[in-house]
Amino acid sequence: MNKSRAATWQTGRSATAVRPAAFAASAAKPRLIAGSLILLIWEGMARGFAPGYLAKPSGILLAVPKVMTDPTFMGATASTLQAVVEGLAIATVFGILIGLLLGRSVLADRLLSHYINGLYAVPMIVILPVVTLWFGYSSAARLATIVFAALFSIIINVADGARGVPGEFLEVARSFRSGRITALIEVVIPSATPYFLAGLRLAVGRALIGAVVAEFFIAIGGLGYFILYNSRTYHQDEAFVGVLLLAAFGLGFDALLNWSTQRMLPWYRRDSGIE
Repeated sequence: MNKSRAATWQTGRSATAVRPAAFAASAAKPRLIAGSLILLIWEGMARGFAPGYLAKPSGILLAVPKVMTDPTFMGATASTLQAVVEGLAIATVFGILIGLLLGRSVLADRLLSHYINGLYAVPMIVILPVVTLWFGYSSAARLATIVFAALFSIIINVADGARGVPGEFLEVARSFRSGRITALIEVVIPSATPYFLAGLRLAVGRALIGAVVAEFFIAIGGLGYFILYNSRTYHQDEAFVGVLLLAAFGLGFDALLNWSTQRMLPWYRRDSGIE
């Protein structure tokens, strides 16, 4: 009897371990088919109806080795990524602090929430002339644009998470004589962490966009300026390599964030119904 129970438990455990891999494999097939069809249609339309300088998949593929070994491209990529990382770090620190303040203080929420929501809706291209007046046409203006682009996604999501902490959690903390700071650290912040991760996922995409838009407008060295220069000089295959690299950075960070969430917050994935 015990052996049959152990075999049943082991079989169930093996099926649970195999299921995510099988699901991932089955989900990848339609994506690969759809992607291949898009590339074939793009290639056919570009060859049949577009000018010769228009980017097409075969030309982009041939341009990848040349672009990836170009020191100018590598320097531009490093400059943009460094600015994005610095801007995200600043936006994360201030976003968490302001978001917790808005979420746990009614007075702060009434004073600042409308301004936060209004600034979040302002397009980044509109703020660039003001930023350049303050910081000049320099890398500091790019950094300020990245912070502006990423900050409000984190603030809004952290505030929602801090505001939505279940009341019984705080009651239990108070019953154990936890002070406000202790309850904030041990109850509010862990409860708001999934919201923060959702805001961070949005902030990364907006930070990359902010960096590229700033480099377009300010014309300083970076991946955005590399794309702009090659597009204007009819090297669109090379420009598209930069575009694909930006997309790869976004996808890579999203995958890293999902992996970190599964490792550090397994309860969040289980409760949200994601296997």
